[in-house]
Amino acid sequence: MSSNIKNLYIDFDGVILNTIEVSYKVMNKMGIMDNPIKIMEYYQNLNWHKFLKDCLPINDSINCIQKIIDSKLFNVNILSHVNSLDEAIAKIEYIRKYFKDITFIPVPKKISKTKMVHTNDSYLIDDYKGNLVEWEKSGGIGVRFNTELEANGFTVIDRLDKIIDIVSCKS
Repeated sequence: MSSNIKNLYIDFDGVILNTIEVSYKVMNKMGIMDNPIKIMEYYQNLNWHKFLKDCLPINDSINCIQKIIDSKLFNVNILSHVNSLDEAIAKIEYIRKYFKDITFIPVPKKISKTKMVHTNDSYLIDDYKGNLVEWEKSGGIGVRFNTELEANGFTVIDRLDKIIDIVSCKS
């Protein structure tokens, strides 16, 4: 890997697919949004293969990831928290439909993403501020994904391929 190629880790939920939006609607209907134990049980018992079919890519995320790969600026990885083995398998199978040679790193929900990979000088695109704070404390570069462009103290993008412009400007 060339020294100018950057490691890029992309979150799955709320960045690639609208899984957060879809699951929150279901949990609101179930009346469990204020019960952390029921929320955990919901995600652990969910039929992830079926569920992912009900979710949509966010802002052309699949094509954006391909553009990022084609830019040759990044070693692209998907770094996703998971609540169950079924969830990890379903997400990997989803990604494999589009990308044959991309690393998918499932992270058990109770473990920080920073404990799974080398963060130093690596980029993380994530919608969750807590993950970005931990990432930057570990020497990484956090980029917030938010469709409303709410930065919350981070560089913010609403399309994944905008990371190309951010890194190109720094070079």
